[in-house]
Amino acid sequence: MLAATIAFIVSLVLSALILPWMIIYMRSHDEGQQIRGEGPKWHAKKSGTPTMGGTVFVLVASIITIVACAMTGQLTKSVWMLIVALLGYGIIGFLDDGLKLFYKRNLGLRAWQKFALQLVLAAIIVALAASDHFKFALYLPFAGVVTSTALFIFFVIFWLVGFSNAVNLSDGLDGLATGLSFIAYGTYAWLAFKAGQAGVLIFCLAVMGGLAAFFMYNHKPAKIFMGDAGSLALGGGLAAVSILLNRPWSLLLVGIVFVCETASVILQVISFQTTGKRIFKMTPIHHHFEMLGWSEWKVDIVFWIVGLIGSAIYLAIWG
Repeated sequence: MLAATIAFIVSLVLSALILPWMIIYMRSHDEGQQIRGEGPKWHAKKSGTPTMGGTVFVLVASIITIVACAMTGQLTKSVWMLIVALLGYGIIGFLDDGLKLFYKRNLGLRAWQKFALQLVLAAIIVALAASDHFKFALYLPFAGVVTSTALFIFFVIFWLVGFSNAVNLSDGLDGLATGLSFIAYGTYAWLAFKAGQAGVLIFCLAVMGGLAAFFMYNHKPAKIFMGDAGSLALGGGLAAVSILLNRPWSLLLVGIVFVCETASVILQVISFQTTGKRIFKMTPIHHHFEMLGWSEWKVDIVFWIVGLIGSAIYLAIWG
């Protein structure tokens, strides 16, 4: 527990020291986010805000996790899977963000390119799990524990890709994804502590330290955005943690806001393509509430509360 606490503090301090320099560098080189034209019109004023801040807490958390786990004898293949998930999806996001900045547009990697890279990375993580003799067993409602390796592999790939994109969709308002991710990682830190999985605990607290520092510069009005480099990494890390704790379904409650954000986009697309009508004023759903007149702070706070309630319900019943 001491090592995990130190990991949190060091991650917070290092990230807090590095981020201001990154903001200054990005501004001096005119490297700012290009806001998509189809979003709320009042978001246009955010154009030019430095982005890719997620690279800071992703790198810091990864390095600190490796060092702390190595010093405490917890640097197992399971921890390496978490590092590969966080860093790997962060690199995909970094490539996406980098292309946006290079071409001064809101389009980086094409959808199929990003999806293909996410699939490859998920397959690598599954291969690591197999080499570590990870138990390929999945609990299915009404069916019990299923030990089909093929089904488990499909599920893990779906979970990793799905939740990396789910957090990415939630990263549309200042501080929203940062706060939600802090809550989710905090929940899994507690579950890891209760399960005696020190390596997972160190990882979660290292990420939380970086997020706490990042929030100081990311709350409204944001001085820097995390970009896909941060959001994809956070989602991939959460999915990997839930799987390694043998609690994958927990993410449906712990990450309930991420699930709702993704579901709103899917339902909107299906409805519009089949009936020509939209269910929501705009998706992801946080924009719907903005269009109803909610301020960004109100959306943030309500969504954070929903995330807290989801985590509290899971911990109360299954924690």
